[in-house]
This record gives sequence, structure tokens and C-alpha cells, in this order.
Amino acid sequence: MTSSAASPTVATLPLAGVRVIEFCQIASGPFCGMLLADFGAEVIKVEPPEGDGMRQWPPLSAGFSENFASINRGKHSVVLNLKDPADLATARALVLGADVLVENSRPGAMQRLGLGWDWFGARKPSLIYASISAFGQDGPRGSEGGFDLTVQAAAGVMSVTGEAGGAPVKAGVPLSDFASGLYAAYSIAALLARVRAGGPGGHIDVPMFAATLGISALQTSEYFGTGRNPGKLGSAHPRNAPYQAYRAADGWFAIAAGNNKLWQSVCAIVGVPELLTDPRFTSPTLRARHQGELKDLLDPHFARRPLQAWLDAFAAGGVPCAPINGYGEALADPQAVHLQLVREQVLPGGHATRTVGSPVRLDGRPIDVDTRVPVLGQDDARRWLGEGEPR
Repeated sequence: MTSSAASPTVATLPLAGVRVIEFCQIASGPFCGMLLADFGAEVIKVEPPEGDGMRQWPPLSAGFSENFASINRGKHSVVLNLKDPADLATARALVLGADVLVENSRPGAMQRLGLGWDWFGARKPSLIYASISAFGQDGPRGSEGGFDLTVQAAAGVMSVTGEAGGAPVKAGVPLSDFASGLYAAYSIAALLARVRAGGPGGHIDVPMFAATLGISALQTSEYFGTGRNPGKLGSAHPRNAPYQAYRAADGWFAIAAGNNKLWQSVCAIVGVPELLTDPRFTSPTLRARHQGELKDLLDPHFARRPLQAWLDAFAAGGVPCAPINGYGEALADPQAVHLQLVREQVLPGGHATRTVGSPVRLDGRPIDVDTRVPVLGQDDARRWLGEGEPR
């Protein structure tokens, strides 16, 4: 879909007019808050006097964390000591004047402070209260804390990541943190639709453990279907081959021949037509079952030609392929440029950097996200108070 219209701005975005109070630190909750801000919500980040712990994470540019900037753009920052009665009253007033509360504390912490769903639910039935935690708000592990690493371990991700026989490794991207942030933002948007239709708000409980299992659908279904735990396959696929990373003469690349037609193209491009009639490789299932043997047969051919030659050949043949990029190469990819993913960002203090904007397009245009990042406590909570009764 294409459009000549200008990029959507905050005033025209779907969540314009929605106010969110964020009591979150580090990753999952702040990421959720940023997703809501990207779609137009007014997000007020409530921080303790020492600030969100991620403000100290390197790399620091002119003393400001680029990690923090990457998931806290477009927000306001209010400093409150929630153990101080006056600041607690201010926090409650902010929430009662808002549409959404997001928190990622250990279960029970917000309730002990007097900011739990039990306090707000009866006072503002339209409030959407989203809680992100390691294992959920109740149950045998509900009181446990956790971080992305331990949740990846508990939810099975580390059992299928890495090379067969290798030591356990986590996914290189914090999947559990960001998947739970995505689930929370999606659930908030769903409840906002219910509230706008005249229904009640509610308490959203997003366990990182469950969210991680939720995005592991192919692995859990394999277990349900076979009764066996899936194993590590490195870059390979349990049901398709050739579908993994291979090494050319001067670098690595990945190909994904996910069906018989693509397999025929691979054989033609590599020059191994005899493999088409090899009984080990006549279907995707058989090729996956014998993918180790198939890799041993293909490796010598790939090693004879440079990387770009293979990329060009597979692209011409319609076989999905890609070099193994670093992030520098990925961000400079012509498609990343076309999608306008990289945005200029100026950090507090004037340091110029860049960030990745919203990956979503609306009506054929990228979202014009607010890339400004709040200084700790730059906003006065009184700005949002004294506006009458809760909406």
C-alpha cells in the first residue's frame, strides 16, 4: 500500500489523548511504555530519586545512556519517592487522572506501596492496570523475581539455542523482556478498545515466563506432537533443509530453501542435480532428517566461491538468502534506509546520536516518533494535577 500523505504525527496517531503512568525500570515495562508513546500516548515515567537503573548503562554519550534513550523516547519524567506520603498521594492522583498504569515490579511491591490494583480498581473502574513480572501475579512461582536470562532458561529458550553439544547460551537479543513488553502493549490496546466502547478497564497480568512460551509455539507444538524436547540445531531448522548458515570462501551467509521448488533451485545453482533423486533428500521432512549429511555435501561447493557470488546467484534464482550481518550492516541495508528506520536523536546535553524508530508503517508511511529523551525529573507532576475529577 502506498500513500502520498505525510507521516502520522502524535495528534493523528491512534493513541492520541491516552495518558499512561509508567512505574517501570530497565527493559520490559519501559519498552511497553515506548510502544504506547510511539502510537501517540502521553507517557509519564515515574522514577525514584536515583532514576531508572538503565540510566547508568553504557554506552554513555556525554554522560547519558544510549541504552536508556533507545527505549524511553517520547516520555516525560517525574521523580517521586513513593515511600513519602506526599509523593504517594501525588502518584495516586496522577494515576486517577490517567487511562493506563504500567508497572514491572515484583508481585506485591506496588500493593505494599498503596499503588496496587486493589486500591485503584474500585476508585476508577475504567483504569487499565498492566503488570509485567517474571512469573505472574500468583501461583507457586509468582513471588519470584527474574531477569531476561533466567526467564529464557526457565521457559526453554536456552535449551534450543546454540550448537548441538555446546554449552547453554541465551538468545543474543533479550527476547523475554521485549516479548513481554509487546504482549503488554497489545493487551493495553485491546482493553482501550473495550473502554472506548463503554466497558470497564481491568488488570492485565503479563508473566515474562508465559510470554516467552507464547512466542515458542513451534517448539512447544513439536513437544506436544512428539513427546520429546526439541534440541539445539544451531542455525538449522527442524523441518526444512537447506535452511541454515553456510560458509563461502570469504564469509558466512544463510539460505532458506523451505520447499521443494526452492530445493530444486538450490541444486541447479550449486550444480548438484544428482541430489534431487537422492532418497535422503526428496522431501522437506527427509532433508531435515538428514540435514547433517546434506550440509557435508554442500559445504565443499560453497567454500569454492566468494560470498557475493553466492548471494547474487541465489537472489537471481529466487532463493531467500542473506549475509550474516552485524548491526552496522543491517542498519545500512538499503531496505532499512527505504523504511526510514534510523532516526536522528539528540540526547540531553546536545549529543547527536541515532535510534531505530517504529518498525510499523501506517497507511504506507513511517510513524514520526518523538525521539526526545527525558532528563531525570525534568517534569513537575503538578502539570497534570488539578484537572478535575478522573476521566
